[in-house]
Amino acid sequence: MKLRNIDVIQGERTVLSKVNMDISPGEFVYLIGKTGSGKSSLLKVLYGALPLKTGQGTIAGYNLATLNRRTIPQLRRKLGIVFQEFNLLTDRTVFENLRFVLKATGWKKNDQINTRIRDVLAAVDLSDKEDTMPHQLSGGEQQRVAIARALLNDPELLIADEPTGNLDPETSDDILLLLRRLATEQHTAVLLATHDYRMLEHFPARIIRCANGMIYDDQELNMQ
Repeated sequence: MKLRNIDVIQGERTVLSKVNMDISPGEFVYLIGKTGSGKSSLLKVLYGALPLKTGQGTIAGYNLATLNRRTIPQLRRKLGIVFQEFNLLTDRTVFENLRFVLKATGWKKNDQINTRIRDVLAAVDLSDKEDTMPHQLSGGEQQRVAIARALLNDPELLIADEPTGNLDPETSDDILLLLRRLATEQHTAVLLATHDYRMLEHFPARIIRCANGMIYDDQELNMQ
């Protein structure tokens, strides 16, 4: 992922200016900042929910400045997106939740679908939950299903927007460690937006801060 001199614009307001950012395959990065600092707006640019009007950005081989109604869904298939809300289909089992996504994104062969679902459930340590309904799962388990769903199409970048916001500290730590392990083992870049500064202390990694309408990369600051 590469951003060069982009402005993040929400409505008529520029919330972030002159954003430059690179994230490499397999890298784990925190995105932090106060409420209203532009974190979620920046993430929306990355997955095509906000248009890129100035600067240059490429992600998963797509030019953010030229996205359209046809290419936005194609881009999102190359990304994994995890939110604070789990957004699982409550009337379907874990397996059927994941099968629904694969069918919707063009998978046709049942044997390949079944293999992929079992692979991602194993990756998030939920192999024994495929026939379970969402309401029978804990909050942490539901978020693991949401992460498994985000991994289905082997994303180049996993975007996690406050994924532990509804979870207790111990469960939050489990989810964070899972995401870090996935970055290492699956070689998937992870960009995690969080308010939980406790995480940063206990599990240090590169930090990008949104503040005063700009972003600041702690890695670059430390090199100066």
